[in-house]
Amino acid sequence: MPIIETGWPALLITAILAYLLGSVPFGIVITRVMGLGDLRRIGSGNIGATNVLRTGSKPAAAATLLLDSGKGAIAVLLARGALGGDAAQLAGLCAFLGHLFPAWLGFRGGKGVATFLGILLALAWPVGIAVCATWAAAAAIFRISSLAALVSAALAGVWAAFLGYGAMVALIVIMATLVYYRHLPNIERIRAGTEPKIGRK
Repeated sequence: MPIIETGWPALLITAILAYLLGSVPFGIVITRVMGLGDLRRIGSGNIGATNVLRTGSKPAAAATLLLDSGKGAIAVLLARGALGGDAAQLAGLCAFLGHLFPAWLGFRGGKGVATFLGILLALAWPVGIAVCATWAAAAAIFRISSLAALVSAALAGVWAAFLGYGAMVALIVIMATLVYYRHLPNIERIRAGTEPKIGRK
């Protein structure tokens, strides 16, 4: 964890604003604007890019991926620019929590992979690039998106330590644990051999 240098009132405001930014459900917004229906009644009901892709619209899925990752990155960059590294990590965590547990959706949000990657890219781009590459390699090998997410989340802390960003490891462990928690149904399907593969309906 970084040394806490920012005052608690500023950190509290940062946490609230980052949570609000992170909890914007871009998947729902995009699918409604594009006339694709209520995302929560499509596929798995998840609000992330993978489920948006099940609407059949690749542009909608790409936009959701970009915006979900972008909101995590923006929260980090704004907090770092205004207050410093400690606020940046807090903003990243709170934006991540906002995406996973948005208050106005009954605390039932996305699984956090895109937001997780955006946060890592903004905090330390070498770590973010390494984790993205890990996801891509795992996806190419196993052809299962959720398994690639789990592998990349598990190795993110290792990459941070190896690349010299040890102050990020605690934050990464917290977020990776939450990624695993939100993927518990996927883990059960992976174990049962019923998890859909990339490119298959």
